[in-house]
Amino acid sequence: MKKIYFLIAFSFFTIFSSQQKTFSDYYNLKKNYENFPENDSRAFSYLNKYILLAKANKNYTQLVQAYKDAVFYSISGNDKLKYADSTITAALLTNNNDLISDAYLGKGIIYYFNFKKYKPALDEYLNAYEYSQGSNDEYLQNEILYHLGVVKSYLGYNDSALDHFHKANIFFYKKTQETAHPNTIFNNKKGYYNSLHRMIVCYRNLHNYKSIDSLINTGLSQTQNDPDYEQEYGYFLKEKGIEELRKKQFSNALQNLQKSLKPIAHIKDFTWATVDFFYIGKSYLALENSQKAIIYFQKVDSVFQKHNFILPELRENYELLINHYKTEKNEQKELYYTKQLLKADRIITKDFSYLSATIHKEYDTRTLQEEKAKLEAKTSWGTWIILGLVFLAIFLIVIIFRKYKIEQKVKINYSVLENKIINNEYLLVQKFDSKLKVDEKCTVNQELVHTILGKLKCFEEKCGFIENGLTINKLAHRLNTNSNYLSQVINEYKGVKFNRYLSELRINYITNKLYNDKVFLSYKIETLAEKCGIASRTNFSNLFQEINGIRPTDFIKKRQKDVATGCKSFPVLRTI
Repeated sequence: MKKIYFLIAFSFFTIFSSQQKTFSDYYNLKKNYENFPENDSRAFSYLNKYILLAKANKNYTQLVQAYKDAVFYSISGNDKLKYADSTITAALLTNNNDLISDAYLGKGIIYYFNFKKYKPALDEYLNAYEYSQGSNDEYLQNEILYHLGVVKSYLGYNDSALDHFHKANIFFYKKTQETAHPNTIFNNKKGYYNSLHRMIVCYRNLHNYKSIDSLINTGLSQTQNDPDYEQEYGYFLKEKGIEELRKKQFSNALQNLQKSLKPIAHIKDFTWATVDFFYIGKSYLALENSQKAIIYFQKVDSVFQKHNFILPELRENYELLINHYKTEKNEQKELYYTKQLLKADRIITKDFSYLSATIHKEYDTRTLQEEKAKLEAKTSWGTWIILGLVFLAIFLIVIIFRKYKIEQKVKINYSVLENKIINNEYLLVQKFDSKLKVDEKCTVNQELVHTILGKLKCFEEKCGFIENGLTINKLAHRLNTNSNYLSQVINEYKGVKFNRYLSELRINYITNKLYNDKVFLSYKIETLAEKCGIASRTNFSNLFQEINGIRPTDFIKKRQKDVATGCKSFPVLRTI
């Protein structure tokens, strides 16, 4: 037994020592670079060994950490994106949803911060959100919530984004009040200040200025003279300057906006740097220093040229430049900035679909296109505008021609029908011939045929056909005959089947009523159908057009017009 205990203890000690050695190896590598600043490529001399060690041990958790570090220390955005993909691959191998969620979040942040590709960033954030469901990691969940809000605010969904930032802000604030490791406290404060800054931006975009001052003052007072939060201090100074500009405190606005540039530019955050440039330019413009204003407006364009990026609120930057050079009659620069504004509009329409439909545009796209065409060739319209007008003209001609053809057809069919009624030719059901036909197909006794035809004549003269729900069996019963005999007689001597025979009698009846009785012209189609024994409005309309060659609505309109102009009415004609 002692040997067994010894072997178990030895095995456990060996495994523990092996694991401790492995973890020590990771730590020994990491401690060589963990204090390096972000984007410091020196870290890779140790990081590459870290990655190889994690792969050799198939320690996917450590591999995730290694790739995350590689993202942090990579210089180029493309390298960061490559390592972010590797982080996701390694995280999926761990089957740990928290690690997978964090990996997707990391890739989304790269799309947002390094590339300003908001829609791909949103896709990654949504993946992160999906894997975070059911997680106990509240920090991760609120970090995702914050970044979803960031993309939503850029796409123009400020109300929804504000809700995200408000929830994240409450969480991070509570966490800053707890006792924790300094790194944890630092991260929570970062989350609190950044969500506070985003809330201010959303309130500004929503023109809700009541809460802005107190939030700005809170942010400034808590980040001032703290080197750890110099970046956030710059953000709050930026918003203070923008708010002072709105209040027409131009000198104060200029001072705070210029002061905010240094910490923002230090981290190469060209997003907010361009916002600073724009509002500094507007401050100079308000102080009637257009020369300096133009310099800062041109800086916005420089960032746009370099990164192919612009915020919707910066669109006015190009309108101001266009107006400036139009006043100076510098057509070359006016044309250049007009082209830049059109390019900006294409990007805004693509990435900011929500805002593009609501943002106020002093220069709408059509006006800009026309101005561009005038500047490039003042003698004529642009080819596309001409083609557009040609296609529009052709389209209108086709529509007018089709309408004309339909109206002509209605007019002709109405005249034909009217002439038939006037000339007693409107006999849609064949007359009864007193000379009985000798037809081999008819098996009914000729005397019986004569009797049935006589009864049918009486049935027609008394308008028995307007009864709703009338069938051949019902009619045969009333005529004291067999339905088969009745059917044969109608087929052979009326030239149509029973249903068609009944339909023609009914349409013939209602057509004469419409032509000769003003009261019927005021009835709805449903009522007219009911008056002649047809149950369905649709069936009535279809039968009327099929038999008369004109829709009942068109017939009524034409007849109403005739009556209004004093056209003579004619006596009701007998149909059989």
